[in-house]
Amino acid sequence: MSTPVDDPLARERSHLSASRSALRAMREGVEALDISDVTANWVNAEALAHQIEKRIKALADLSGTPLFFGRLDYLHAPGAEEAEGAAGERFYIGRRHVHDHDGDPMVIDWRAPVSQPFYRASKNNPMDIALRRRFGYTGGDLTAYEDEHLSDPGEAARTSKLLQQEIERPRVGPMRDIVATIQPEQDEIVRSGLSGTVCVQGGPGTGKTAVGLHRVAYLLYAHRERLARTGTLVIGPNRSFLHYIEQVLPALGELAVQQATVDDLVAHVEIKGTDDATAAVVKGDARLAQVLRRALYSHVTMPTEPVVVVRGSRRWRVPAYELEELVRELLDRDIRYGAAREALPQRIAHAVLVQMERSGEAPDDRVQDAVARNSAVKAAVKAVWPAVDPAKLVLRLLSDAEFLAEHAAGILDEEEQKAVLWAKPARSVKSAKWSPADAVLIDEATDLIQRTHSLGHVVIDEAQDFSPMQYRAVGRRCTTGSATVLGDLAQGTTPWATRSWQEALEHLGKQDALVEELTAGFRVPTDVITYASRLLPHIAPGLTPVVSIRENPGHFEVRPVSGGKDVVEACRESLRHEGSTGLIAADARVPELAEALTEAGIPYLGPGEETTQDTRLTLVPASLAKGLEYDYVVLDDPQAVVDGEPDERTGLRRLYVALTRAVSGLTVTHTTPLPTQLA
Repeated sequence: MSTPVDDPLARERSHLSASRSALRAMREGVEALDISDVTANWVNAEALAHQIEKRIKALADLSGTPLFFGRLDYLHAPGAEEAEGAAGERFYIGRRHVHDHDGDPMVIDWRAPVSQPFYRASKNNPMDIALRRRFGYTGGDLTAYEDEHLSDPGEAARTSKLLQQEIERPRVGPMRDIVATIQPEQDEIVRSGLSGTVCVQGGPGTGKTAVGLHRVAYLLYAHRERLARTGTLVIGPNRSFLHYIEQVLPALGELAVQQATVDDLVAHVEIKGTDDATAAVVKGDARLAQVLRRALYSHVTMPTEPVVVVRGSRRWRVPAYELEELVRELLDRDIRYGAAREALPQRIAHAVLVQMERSGEAPDDRVQDAVARNSAVKAAVKAVWPAVDPAKLVLRLLSDAEFLAEHAAGILDEEEQKAVLWAKPARSVKSAKWSPADAVLIDEATDLIQRTHSLGHVVIDEAQDFSPMQYRAVGRRCTTGSATVLGDLAQGTTPWATRSWQEALEHLGKQDALVEELTAGFRVPTDVITYASRLLPHIAPGLTPVVSIRENPGHFEVRPVSGGKDVVEACRESLRHEGSTGLIAADARVPELAEALTEAGIPYLGPGEETTQDTRLTLVPASLAKGLEYDYVVLDDPQAVVDGEPDERTGLRRLYVALTRAVSGLTVTHTTPLPTQLA
């Protein structure tokens, strides 16, 4: 059946259908590959089969996910290095590249240079674009389109209704990509180069997390071979957050990105304990790196006895003063403790070989290796530069007051030393009740001994809650690579929360990073972000308030209530709307509200569990709300959220986080008076 010439929507649907068929053919072509004749052995066969399996997954046609979301009609042919085709060619912009059986593109990857004007072109700078078309979808069906004639001076610039609808579309399930709604200022960050580190300060709803994830996808597209060798990693604050974002990159065809928390990175010991706020702040201070270094290198002692190597009938003597010179030279080179320890036997062996050559012998490398393995040399190295276990080193520092005092002198004062010392020293590494901060110290000590493997690119989300020592732990994992740092200083809710991005970047080892600020709010409605911003002068005076670009002001209500039943009723009202609802409450209030929901017969989930059409309510402790978002939020008793933290500023910051999780509407319920800062 032919498509009517005068029916643009039908033509676009026809192109969508043909593109899906082409993608299916691409997938079937990969599935049909026969590798039996091209692999030399089973190892190559396994490796190639794994690559094919990844390619098949990357070519999946995800149900409900539009294959393309836009179209660009160029006035002239793009440069040969950017795209194929003749003058005035048309390109459909989508999540991945799709070509027909002749190899001609049917959908262009959003990351390709030819796609860039879709995000950056404007009436003032049309970038050689005659027409930009956006598509609207219902489920997976193309149902609408909207045109902008960028090169037509007679057409006034206007806000895209489809763009607004996509931003405000109800969300059920995990976080989705924003590839169809990336704004020019976001696109600049997304497409910034691999060699540089970027720090993004962004208030609630500015899309900083999505920008960071899309930057990873872009870098994998632009530098695939390099990052395939070196690896990429996304670091989130907790497992719930990682579960929430885990589908974004696969939806863009990227399957090779690791995800972890900082605790995962430094999991050298089993975590059994916790620190009070004072101890955690001191342990997280970058000065502890200097204490650890002193303690580690205190194990190196200057030799007082010569080394005598017996080979056959000959005895070769390296005097103590010469050994001391070798040790001091290694210390002066400032190489890692373990590397220096491995080099010392070879240095001693070389000194022996010099004596052999002077006596007329002609030793080779095999002789030097044999001398380095000599029992006398091994004994000398063990005495002068002993092996040190990083966990045992930290164990001694936290258990032995004299050892700590010796190596913390001039760095930590007496009160700080008391704060980190264990009240009851542990007998062994296995029996110790290690805290998360202790594990970071062990990671620091491990790196002082042996270099940590560096990745090509690391993304750090909710970075404002990292301690200086945690920044150092992450920085070790990208010493030869770059990073994307994402966060909001106003949402720092740990006692050691970041005070400035410049300070954080110094601890990360990326002092030259570019700091960008996102202030346009795409997620939080105007009335909600305006209300929440009343807290900014009290929690982060220097930050620019977020300005919502949403045309829909959203639903907002502050409602006095008498108890849990009224809170449940507010949840019922929110659930009458399409989309997800989050009931956020102080951690101590969660059991009472859980019981009230159960009595009312309302099913609910915990943070990180995926919402469905049947269960759209999530009960969220305020401590786990960061980074999550819901169409509608019921916030229970703001003062209880503030009181749940050790100090008022941290409590107000926690409240700011909770107030800004809503996409379409917020109902604040309270039985006690509201915090005065919200008045």
